[in-house]
Amino acid sequence: MKLRDYLQEAENRYYITPAMVAAMGVFIISIFALFVPPYIGMADNGDYFRILYSNGLFFNDPNYDSQYLGYFVKNYGILQYFNENGSTIFSSQSIFIKLSIIINQLLYSTEIFDIRFQAAIYLVLYVTGIYLLVEALTWKLRNIRSYIISVLTIFIFADSAYTAYFNSFFSESVVLISLIYMVASLLLIRAGKYNVYVLLIVFTVASLLLTTSKQQNAPVGVIIACMGILLVFVKRNSIYRIITAISLVSILVAGIGSYVVISDEFKNINKFHAMNRGVILNSSDPEAALETFGIDRQYAVLSGDIYYLPYSTVDVNSNMLEENFYNKYGYFSILAYYIMHPTKAAEMLDLAAKNGFATRPAAMGNYEMSAGKEFGSQTSYFSLYSDIKQAAAPKTFGFIVIWASVIIGYFAPTFIAAFRKRDKEAMITFPLMLTLIAIGISAMLVSIIGAGDADLAKHQFLFTSCFDVITYLFISSWLGHKL
Repeated sequence: MKLRDYLQEAENRYYITPAMVAAMGVFIISIFALFVPPYIGMADNGDYFRILYSNGLFFNDPNYDSQYLGYFVKNYGILQYFNENGSTIFSSQSIFIKLSIIINQLLYSTEIFDIRFQAAIYLVLYVTGIYLLVEALTWKLRNIRSYIISVLTIFIFADSAYTAYFNSFFSESVVLISLIYMVASLLLIRAGKYNVYVLLIVFTVASLLLTTSKQQNAPVGVIIACMGILLVFVKRNSIYRIITAISLVSILVAGIGSYVVISDEFKNINKFHAMNRGVILNSSDPEAALETFGIDRQYAVLSGDIYYLPYSTVDVNSNMLEENFYNKYGYFSILAYYIMHPTKAAEMLDLAAKNGFATRPAAMGNYEMSAGKEFGSQTSYFSLYSDIKQAAAPKTFGFIVIWASVIIGYFAPTFIAAFRKRDKEAMITFPLMLTLIAIGISAMLVSIIGAGDADLAKHQFLFTSCFDVITYLFISSWLGHKL
C-alpha cells in the first residue's frame, strides 16, 4: 500500500466529523447542567398544573407552593389510582411526559417521578438533531471552517438558557427540539444526503410536534404548509409528490385543529389579557378604545389587571363578564384594532421586541431549594451567548425588520440563481429562511394579539429560537458557503 493511500485510510478511519464534535460538545456541557449537582432546571410559574395532572402526575412536595417562581423541583408524585383529571390543554408535550413516566417506572420508582428522566429523553433527541443540522451544513466540507461551525453550534445551542427547559414541564423543550429537526431535515433534503422519504417523515413529524406543542403555535402549521409547497416539486416522482402533499395537508390541519380545540376557559384567560394588558394598557383613553368593540366604558377599570388576581373588581368567571365583555371581541377584531391604530400597534411591537431576546424569563429560578441559592437565582453556567444576546440586541421592532431584510437580501440572489438553473434542491434554502422569519414574527404577533404583555418573555420563546437558528444559519452559510 502506498504511503498516501495509507494516510488517507487512516484519516478516514479516525476522522471526527464536525457534526460529531458539535453533538458531543452539546451533550457533555448539557450533562453537567442537567445531571450533575447542583441540578439546573426551571421553576414553576403556575402553569405546570395544566399539563401535570392530565398525565398522571401530582405535586407531592408539601412546600411546593412556597417554591413557585423561585426554585426548581425535580420530584413529583405518580397517581396510583384512576385519574379523573381531564386535559386542560392539548399539547404534543404529553407524548414525552408519558414516555418518561414509563421509563421512570421501569428503572426508578412507580410512585415518585424524577423529571431528569424526561430531560434525558429530550437531551438524546436534541443532540441527535444537532448532529443532523451540522451534518447538513458541513457535508463534504473538510476544512477548518467546518469546525468553526461546530464551535458556533456549541456556543449557541448548548447554552443553559435553552437546556434548562429540559428539566421543566414547559413545552418550550418540544418547541426547540422540533424546530431543530424541521430545519435539519430540509437542509439534508437540499444536500441530497440520506433517503428523501425518511427525511420527509422527519420533517412532517417535527412540524406536527412544533405546531401542536403550544396552542399559540396554531399559525405555525399554516405557515409551514403554505411555505412548504415548493417541496412538492423537488422530485418529479409522483409517489413523492403525493406523500409530500399529504404531509403538508396534515400539517395545515394540525394548525387549524390546534386553534379549534382551545378551551373556552383558556380563550377567556387570553382574551382578558389581550384587552386589559394590551389594547387598553397605558391607553390615554381606554374608554374610547373599549367603545370601538362595543364594550361598556365602565370596564376601563380593568386596565392593567391580570386574570389571576386573588381580589379583582369583577369576577373573571362571571356570566356578566362573559356576556358584556368576552363575547364582544375576538382575536381578529383585536388585530383589526391594531391595524386601524398603528401608533398603538408600534408601541406593543416595541414592547414585544424588548422581551423578544430573553431565552429564559427573568422571573423563574434555576436551582433546587436544597442547593442553598437565593430565591429566584439563575445559573450563569454556559450562558454567555444568551447573556450577550439579551444585553446587546437592539430591543426595537425596527431592528427586527432590518435584521429580517438583511437575511432576505443575503439568500434571495442564491434562490434566483437556483431558479434559473432549475436546481430545485438549492431553491429550498430561501423559502426555509422566509418560513423561519414568518414563524418568529407570527409568534411575536400572536403573543400581543392573544395575551397583550402578559408573560411576554416566555410567550416569545419561539421568536427567540427562530432568531437564533436564522442567525446561526446565516453565519454558517457565510463561513462554509454551503447554502
